[in-house]
Amino acid sequence: MGIRIRQALPVDAEALLAIYAPYVTDTAVTFDYEVPSPEAFRDRMVRTLQTYPFLAAEEEGRLLGYACAGPFKGRAAYDWSVETTIYVDRDQRRRGIGYALEKRLEDILRSQHIQNVNACISLPKEEEDPFLTRDSILFHERMGFSLVGTFHDCGYKFGRWYHMVWMEKMLGDHRVPAEPFIPYPDLVLP
Repeated sequence: MGIRIRQALPVDAEALLAIYAPYVTDTAVTFDYEVPSPEAFRDRMVRTLQTYPFLAAEEEGRLLGYACAGPFKGRAAYDWSVETTIYVDRDQRRRGIGYALEKRLEDILRSQHIQNVNACISLPKEEEDPFLTRDSILFHERMGFSLVGTFHDCGYKFGRWYHMVWMEKMLGDHRVPAEPFIPYPDLVLP
């Protein structure tokens, strides 16, 4: 049957939270200290879907990962820019799930007339770190993102400081005038 990318539904919240939770408890990939409650995670999904896509990767009824977009900044001039998030079940990595999620997410964002996609990624200070690799940076580079900047010692987790980088990818050609931003619920997708 293969991996299917579909819109995540509020009923998926607990399964998707189970994918996210080990990243919170065991890694510095996210700077969250506590795993959100299922209700809080579901609310996050519902809020996202009011404006942006929230996608799930599924295979034979099992959820394997998710990707979503959110506002880059809260002011109107930033409507054509988003920040993206992507998490894949740690036991399912390197199967192309992240690639499939990112490609579908970008297709939808282009339909919304999004021009810039941004990713905020934690960066270990040392080459070897027990809680963080450079895999997220390498993944985004393979997906066509470029490094924009580094914030030094801005995250503290597991008794150590971490850097954070911003990476960006241009999806559009930045026409003038800009095409109007289309909220996700208003899209007609193929």
